[in-house]
Amino acid sequence: MNIYHTLLLILCGILAVQLLFSIWNRSKLPLLGEQGSNKDCTADHTPSHTADRTKGTRISVLIPARNEQIHIKDCVESVLAADTEGIQLEVIVLNDRSEDKTGEILEQLVRKDHRLRILQGKELPSGWMGKSYACHELAQQATGEWWLYMDADVRLEKAALTAVLTTALAQQKGLVTGFPRQITATWLEKLVVPMMKFTIISHLPIVLVRGSQNPRFVAATGAFMFIHRDTYKAAGGHEAIKADLLDDMQLARAVKKAGHPVTLADVHRHTRTRMYQNAAEVWNGYKKNMYEGLGRSGFLLAGVLLMYAALYLLPPISFLFGLFTGDFKAMALGAVGTLLGMLVKRVADLTGSHPFWLSLLHPVSILFVIAIGISSWLGAVTGKGYVWKGRRYH
Repeated sequence: MNIYHTLLLILCGILAVQLLFSIWNRSKLPLLGEQGSNKDCTADHTPSHTADRTKGTRISVLIPARNEQIHIKDCVESVLAADTEGIQLEVIVLNDRSEDKTGEILEQLVRKDHRLRILQGKELPSGWMGKSYACHELAQQATGEWWLYMDADVRLEKAALTAVLTTALAQQKGLVTGFPRQITATWLEKLVVPMMKFTIISHLPIVLVRGSQNPRFVAATGAFMFIHRDTYKAAGGHEAIKADLLDDMQLARAVKKAGHPVTLADVHRHTRTRMYQNAAEVWNGYKKNMYEGLGRSGFLLAGVLLMYAALYLLPPISFLFGLFTGDFKAMALGAVGTLLGMLVKRVADLTGSHPFWLSLLHPVSILFVIAIGISSWLGAVTGKGYVWKGRRYH
């Protein structure tokens, strides 16, 4: 066996370990609404106790909206239609200086339900990121004990509010977050959007999100963040992270640093979203986040992309190489490595109810992730920055 075959054998071994880790890791992802999903909580988890504590709890749903005319109506209506037994609900939407019909749609909605309030966004101050300032403005008006920050492209299912409150009350304070079920239509959406959960399930030990105070072990999405008002203040709120492009991750880290719990839960049965509408939005959205998400470290980004290329591209390339050259060992090891990589992707896809066939295109997904990662790095080092929702970020 030559060095090339040995390398492929080592990669297969790494992928086999990663598959086992992914299966175990997925099993540790708590389901939203489960009172006992966090075993280290000291709260009384009996149904009667939780029902008593839930009764009368005030929840503020806070939605920043900038140029969201295709989403805002369905989003708000899904919140207002959610089950709220024992819950006092207020919904506050901030129209963040939208240039489309978002404001008109909100004015129509506010006439139909007294629980809905509309705020008009102020001019963005120097030093603030747009979404962080919108969330900061919303926080000034929230009167609830628990606040649900959610994006305008998210839809809640009927039991979402009662489920997330059940999970939140079990940990008493802190933050509960999770990635909504992703609705995808165009090919780049299907290939790239599910990679968020793939990264978490295959690399991040979920037990350490809740079980460790180390802020490096965290995952969060601004699409769905349920936070106690005292936790928000203890973490410094959005004012403490006003210049950070990834406000959701930084807020979650700040919560951990403040000594409050963070729970990453499986929320895909209670929420859904279509984050992007076309390939350009997918590319620009991930381009904005990838380099920033790795601490703006070119070295770390290069390491991640090289690792992805070795684990998920070299095996299928070796399979094809062996097939056309008659190198049986390379073909066999390449086939095993390719299959293992696809199985890892399938385990991650199960957390979002994605179809089985999508895992068969995993190498193609990796190719696009690598390309977007390089583009993300170039946007930073060339000074061109990123454009999102009509604003340019650097």
